[in-house]
Amino acid sequence: MAHGVATSMPGGALTVAELLASGRHSWSFEFFPPKSDEGERQLWQALRELEGLTPTFVSVTYGAGGSTRDRTVRLTGEIAAATTLTPVGHLTCVGASAAELRRVVGQYAGAGVRNVLALRGDPPGGLGTPWLPHPGGLQHADELVSLVKSLGDFCVGVAAFPEGHPESPDLDADARMLARKVAAGADFAVTQFFFEAAPYFRLVERAARYGCSVPIVPGLMPVTNASQIKRFSELSGTALPHWLVDRLHAVEDDPAAVRSLGVEMATELGQQLLDGGAPGLHLYTLNRSTATREIYANLDLARRP
Repeated sequence: MAHGVATSMPGGALTVAELLASGRHSWSFEFFPPKSDEGERQLWQALRELEGLTPTFVSVTYGAGGSTRDRTVRLTGEIAAATTLTPVGHLTCVGASAAELRRVVGQYAGAGVRNVLALRGDPPGGLGTPWLPHPGGLQHADELVSLVKSLGDFCVGVAAFPEGHPESPDLDADARMLARKVAAGADFAVTQFFFEAAPYFRLVERAARYGCSVPIVPGLMPVTNASQIKRFSELSGTALPHWLVDRLHAVEDDPAAVRSLGVEMATELGQQLLDGGAPGLHLYTLNRSTATREIYANLDLARRP
């Protein structure tokens, strides 16, 4: 399934591409960088609680506009050193020269992190503002993939967008961009979160038409807070289907009911995706483990081949 031949990491650990190519379903978890010591304790608690589920990989994002980069790099290295988890290092073009990007890749390598998620990143001024690359930096994610690949035996993942990137003129152009990232050396892709299965499967078909043969792992974000998910959807350009809005509206005054509904909907979507042939699931955890563990149990992921 993976593009090209991925090289095993030092010590015999497998790359994400090799794990995905094994034929087993993957499950992976994404965290965001905490802004305080208390937030960092919460992150580590969630990591420890999810470690026993033996995910295929975990990742920690950058903050908006490339902020928190140093904290993200440090935490990713600590996950590699202090847990049995396979961390994927986030890397974006935002606010960084090519030399700075090489330095970050070197930091990841020095920490034993050989899997990297290479993203252009959101415009420094936020979504809806023009993309302004760093004067000495990179313009597109495919350039970042090429840079990482030029620096050693890294396994590189990229982003994919079932409903299209907010800046893409149309879905075909979006699929062509994904194919460009694969042609540059990307080994796998992880999607933006979404709420209906059909756009994901249409993305896989479109990408294949343009020569994209790597695994595309769908991303799920369980709805645990109605106002929060609306804000995330606006920021990401992800559509909230009318049926989802109606179901949330019916229980929005009952936080426990919202959370229960969110787990139920994520479980239903995950089942549809796996039944339809998705290679696995990537769960956006919001640095909490409970909903993620419930979805994992509901889908009986431990027993899936």
